[in-house]
Parts: sequence; structure tokens; C-alpha cells
Amino acid sequence: MPDLLASAHDGSSLAVVAPASAAPIGAPALSWRDGEILRDGVAHRILAGSIHYFRVHPDLWEDRLRRLAAMGANTVDTYVAWNFHERVEGDIRFDGWRDVERFIRLAGEVGLDVFLRPSPYICAEWSNGGIPFWVSGRVAALRTSDADFLAAVDAWYDELIPRLVPLQASHGGPIVAVQVENEYGSFGSDAAYLAHLSEGLRRRGMVEMLTTADGITPDMIAHGSVPGAMTTFTFGTGVPVAAALRREGEALMCSELWGGWFDHWGERHHVRSADSMGGTVRELLDEGGSVSLYMAHGGTNFGLWNGANHDEVLQPTVTSYDSDAPIGEDGTLGEKFHALRALFAPFHSGELPPVPPQPRRQRAASTALEPVASLLDVVRATPAVGEPSPRPLTFEQLGAEDGLAAYETEVSFPEDATLTVDGLHDRAVVFLDDRRLGVLERDGQTTLALPVEGGGGRLTLLVESLGRINYGPYTGEGKGIMGGVMIGRRFVNGWTHRAIPQTAPDLVGSGGDDGAAVASFDIAEPLDAWLAFPDGSKGMVWLNGFLLGRYWSVGPQETLYAPAPLWREGRNEVVVLDTDGLGSRVEIRERPSFGETEEFIGS
Repeated sequence: MPDLLASAHDGSSLAVVAPASAAPIGAPALSWRDGEILRDGVAHRILAGSIHYFRVHPDLWEDRLRRLAAMGANTVDTYVAWNFHERVEGDIRFDGWRDVERFIRLAGEVGLDVFLRPSPYICAEWSNGGIPFWVSGRVAALRTSDADFLAAVDAWYDELIPRLVPLQASHGGPIVAVQVENEYGSFGSDAAYLAHLSEGLRRRGMVEMLTTADGITPDMIAHGSVPGAMTTFTFGTGVPVAAALRREGEALMCSELWGGWFDHWGERHHVRSADSMGGTVRELLDEGGSVSLYMAHGGTNFGLWNGANHDEVLQPTVTSYDSDAPIGEDGTLGEKFHALRALFAPFHSGELPPVPPQPRRQRAASTALEPVASLLDVVRATPAVGEPSPRPLTFEQLGAEDGLAAYETEVSFPEDATLTVDGLHDRAVVFLDDRRLGVLERDGQTTLALPVEGGGGRLTLLVESLGRINYGPYTGEGKGIMGGVMIGRRFVNGWTHRAIPQTAPDLVGSGGDDGAAVASFDIAEPLDAWLAFPDGSKGMVWLNGFLLGRYWSVGPQETLYAPAPLWREGRNEVVVLDTDGLGSRVEIRERPSFGETEEFIGS
């Protein structure tokens, strides 16, 4: 297939070369020249905010987009999360929640342009940075010109990009800009890889303005940029530094201005004041720059889609991605919303859309949790995967994307023996027969004492992936038991594996201190709500069969967002699977609680 577009590095010359059978297309919406972004030859500012379709229930997409437009944005910025669409190799889905085309069309109907970021890697505090676990499980050199990685990316882009081509502004759609890769300059230095992505977008028909995004250091810009794509920046503060790093002729744009920040389990909830955020946005606009606020509406890491960082220790991200954004997790409009509306209004020729009303919520309620199955009941009801193996298998070898997997074998041991797990990713609850021995953690205790008198029995390790790393050199690492299990100095062999489904346990039994429990609520009208488990320990939560995410007593997050479309009039069922200690009740709350706060302004 011939190239459909060739462009000068400054975006000022765009020549379309289309096959004779192709439908006529218009010119790209945006270009850049002499330090400005141009639209139809006229200076233009991109006033964008990030909303991720995969973090918002699809019934609420239009509501969130309208709130963004009312904030004064003229553009919505979204990633495309590859692993959200291709959880199983070759089974690529664009239906229902994965209908990114519908999200883009809705944005256009609302009056917004779309800044699309379909990079194979997105970071975004999303599991594995958006790369499918089956890719990272077999490719050693992610985000490089490794032949296996490029083959997987090309197969994905062959399905994705043709769906997006008709949605470009040049075809009458809302897409005006496309990002080639994401913060690559802080990861690698494979110029051939970046060129492959850029050329692949053009070859498949993407004619709109291309961009890259990197932090504000010369080294990041040098290794993250690619000819033909405009360099943009990511920062919380640092407008003068970014302005000085612009390449010749390029416009100034911050494609991620961090107006808030995400949270890890065990830390404080990060906030940024409206004055602090607004000051940086104003400084950027006064400098003639364009902006995309990250996040305008953060949404939620529903299910087990949260990522993790690794800074000497694993730092798993919480379920909420509220990010102290101007448009809250449930659509609440805060002080930052009104500050940005005032900053953006002068760049519009007419009146902004009216401010939408605040969302309605269910009234507070509380009900008891009824234990129905112990943790071991859940494990034993799960069928084994494949044949027993001499050594423990990883999640990737088991075909397990995330969540829980049980490792079982028969053991014998002498007096005063110890059990050690080598390469635990990330956390294991250990049982000997029906006796709970304790918890092992990747960056904490990885050895525990077996019963002092010696003996033997059925050893079970229930291993949990807390979130696949999404940023830095450990992106793509595996989950499960990566090495082996030892008693003293010898390996334990003969393992049976069980991948615990990510569906709500439906067992009925006597229950226990840990395991599954059920509660129900009768409601008159499906509205947004916040669920809390005040005396629970560490669990996953399903509402009417939908996996909302995790709670954990280490905080900071104390409530889980349960959007209105997941509720139904009448009886609603909440199921909990707690690995550490079931609580006694579940509460509906009218307001979220994200825990103790800490100010963050970025760099």
C-alpha cells in the first residue's frame, strides 16, 4: 500500500498521495509554522482535556464530554488502550465499552475536536501501560524495533487504524491530531521504532497532524522526537523550560498539564489547588501555548485495570483515577472546573455551553455482609489449569491476565523449617491444609516459618497480581511466581495451578473469616453511589456481577465509585472476595472519601 501522506518536519507542506480508487479527502485540519498551530491558515489554540473512554461507563460518555465542553475545552484527548481491546491474542473487540469509534463520534456531536493517542504504549497508570500481557509475556524488548514486537503492533494497527481513518477531520470527522508514541524519551532510544510507528500511521491513512509527548529535558526530547511529528511536553510546572526546548518552527503545547495526580495504595491522596493549576495554565496561555489538562475527568480503574509503578518497591495504583480533576469521578464539577472555564472563555467567539447540574446520588444506607464461602472454598471450586508442572508457572504461562492464581502441592518438612518464595509478583496468602500460615509480599516478607514440629500436608499459595507496571524499565514484567518455592534450601516440585475467575463467586456455604460474602440493597431509582467497606481488609467487589475494583485498608481510597448504569430498580447484589479478613457490612455513601490528602504540583 503506498504512503498516503508525506509532510515537512514543520507541518507546513502536506502532500496527499492516494490510490486512484480512494474517496477524495480534504486537507489536514491542523499544521504548524513559525511557532504557531494553524487551522485553515489561521492561528489556533488547542484547549483540551483528557477523558479516557475505557475509564468511563459508556452510558456516561456523552455526559462527561458535555461537561468538558462546558469547561471551555475545544478538544478531548484520549488514549487507546490496546490491552482493553485485545485481551486474548487475535480476539480484537470494538463493541460495547470498547466502541472507541462511538466515543469519537460523540465528541464530534458535542462540538469537540479529538486529539487521539493510539500509541502501543500509553502509560496512563493503566495495566502494563496498555500493552497486552500476552505480548509482554513473549517479547523481551518492548517498545523497540524487535521483530516480534513490531509484528504484534502492526497486526493491532491493521485492525485499529482503518476504523479511525474515516473519523479524521480531513474526512469530515473530529480527529485533528494523532500521537505517535508516549514519553518515549524517558524510556528508550530506538529511532527506527519511532519511525516505524510514524510511517505506519501515514501508510494506513492517518493524514492529520502527528505529535510526540515527552518530559522537559533535552535528553527526553532528543530521544522521543521523530521527524514529521510536532514535539509536545508533559509537566505540572515548567512553561519557560518547555518554551526553550521547542524545536525550530514548532508551536508550544503541553499535551499533559498535570492538574492533579494519581494515588498508590498506602500513600496519601494527591491534590493540587485550583490556584496552583490555574497559574500554570495561565502562564502557558500567556506564552501563546496550547494545553491538554491531564486529567480533565479521570474516571475509574474498573475491574483490575489499575497499573503500578516501581521505585525501589512496587507501588500499585488504587481503583479510583479521580486525579483531583476538574470533573470528578462521578461528574461533580469542582473549583478547578470553574477556574478553567474562566481561563478558556476568552478563546471562544461565542458563549460557552451552560454549566451542567451536579450529579444526583443515592441516599446513604448500610447492610450486613453475609459470608458464603471461605477463601479455600473459592480456590477448591476452581478447576486446575493444564497438567501439574515441576516448577510454579507464571501468570503468563497460565494465560492469566491479572487477579488471583492458586499454586498447590503436597509437601513434607522437618522441624523448624522455613518456606521461601523466589520472585513473588506480588502477594501470596499461604495455607497448609486448612491452616492459614501468613502473607508474603514481593518487597516485604518473602520467607515464613512452617509449623515448628515439622510434618507435611497440602501447601496452597494464593498469589495476587496487584497491578502490572506501567512506567519505566520494569514495564511488561511478569506476574505470579517468577522463580521457585523452597523449603530450606531445596525446591518444592509438583505444582497444580488454578486461575481464579474474575467473576463474582457464587458459592453457598458456611463462610469464614476470609473469602466471599454477599449483601443486597433495594433501591427505588438507579443513581450514582459510593460503596464503603469500613471494617473490611483487602478485597474485590462486584455490583450486580460487574467487577468494580479493589478496596484495601491501607488506604488512601475508602470508597468505590458505583455509577448509576450499574444499578437497577429493586434488588441489587454486592459480592465481596476478601483475602485478609471479611468485614461485617457494606455502606452506600453519598460522597466519596479518598483519604488523607497531600499537595502535588508536579515538575
